[in-house]
Amino acid sequence: MTGLTIIIADDHPLFRGAMRHALASVGADTTIIEAGDFTAARQAAIDYPNADLMLLDLTMPGVSGLSGLVAFRAEFQSLPIMIVSGHDDHTTVRRALELGASGFLSKSAGLDEIREGIDTVIAGNIFTPPDFEAGSESEPEVAQLLLRLQTLTPQQLRVLGMLGEGLLNKQIAYELSVSEATIKAHVSAILLKLNVDSRTQAVIQLGKISAVAA
Repeated sequence: MTGLTIIIADDHPLFRGAMRHALASVGADTTIIEAGDFTAARQAAIDYPNADLMLLDLTMPGVSGLSGLVAFRAEFQSLPIMIVSGHDDHTTVRRALELGASGFLSKSAGLDEIREGIDTVIAGNIFTPPDFEAGSESEPEVAQLLLRLQTLTPQQLRVLGMLGEGLLNKQIAYELSVSEATIKAHVSAILLKLNVDSRTQAVIQLGKISAVAA
């Protein structure tokens, strides 16, 4: 595990420091970039396009729950993302994996588990906590929502995330450097795929993903 670039996205400086120490203590020759909120984490991913891994907390300022994972997976498709969270129940782990996480590491994990998790994901595999049991989704409404979200294209997921931030079509068009007509087409496709009638209802659906890990 040498020559890696890892982004640690967590709003607690003490945890970021502990993770940095853990990576050093397992002998990793690693460049570590720290980010304390969603905006900083996004900028880090932009600044380091060849980063090997992002360790992403679920509850950072600027984002809530699994919606942050959805946003990053849409914008940075080649960046492996491992969720690191104290919310490590089986349901949250399973939903994170279904939404594209490359792994899930509990904040209570020891050094050996951290090393194993990073090694596993860097190798292109999926890492889950040792006692994880996949099972099936217990809430039918959330199960349907997860399936519907998986039908959205990366660009549609980005647009949905921006709708959740309250941006207007012309603002989204500016951010994505496309025409307003293109954004209108994306919004129409999003409403159809999520089986909702309005932008507001689409944002409410996205909010349900935010809530599952809160």
